[in-house]
Amino acid sequence: MYMNKISPLVLVLLLAGLSAGGQLQAVSPEVIPGSGIHPDSAAGAGSYLDSVKAELQKQWPHNRTINLVFHGHSVPSGYFKTPEVRTFDAYPYLVLKELKSLYPNAVINVIVTAIGGENSVQGAKRFRDEVLSHRPDVLFIDYALNDRGPGIEKSRAAWEEMIARALENDVKVILLTPSPDLRVDIGQAGNELEKFTGMIRELAKKHRVGLADSYGQFRRAALAGKDLEEFMSQVNHPNRKGHELIAAEIMEYFK
Repeated sequence: MYMNKISPLVLVLLLAGLSAGGQLQAVSPEVIPGSGIHPDSAAGAGSYLDSVKAELQKQWPHNRTINLVFHGHSVPSGYFKTPEVRTFDAYPYLVLKELKSLYPNAVINVIVTAIGGENSVQGAKRFRDEVLSHRPDVLFIDYALNDRGPGIEKSRAAWEEMIARALENDVKVILLTPSPDLRVDIGQAGNELEKFTGMIRELAKKHRVGLADSYGQFRRAALAGKDLEEFMSQVNHPNRKGHELIAAEIMEYFK
């Protein structure tokens, strides 16, 4: 960056960090709205999937099938108000719809390996046989809501195992922070979902993979005065509006 120019991101950070009295304040590490930039992730949304986007732009007879695999619990599975599963209103297929608008000549498979009620420790056990076997181009991991069961240390080990195996197979990985559980006040600092969000942000930075910060999007909505029930079909499952927030986060990587 040239010293006589200030990038738009730096300018936003500086302005956001100044109080009315001109004192520099701590700036939240969450995504700057609309920027597509995740400061806690070493894999920026702008370039991380460049090789995949190049494949998506190819036309017959030079193209190939692109496999997107969504691994996790009931949210990517499409559960709304249990036991109803609304597959086409869930974020994996909302992403597919958006991708087909951007890349009309692409052949794209959305493969959901998620299981309702599962946590990452369980998901890691079937990772090789049921996830990598699909030869994903991009892998999305979304387990944090259910990882409160096994706890943060066991969950961290399971996430790292899955990330490592994916990277060994040249798979692009995007980690998702948790969507809401209405029994948790996400406006309160240090809540249990925030702790798992911090872990996932750290893993994204450590392993230089992507981060789709669902938690950050829902938290900003709550802090802006929106009732999170507007985004939820039941206490821990988003409705279509909630899934659209998650899909929008993911789509930053494909634009």
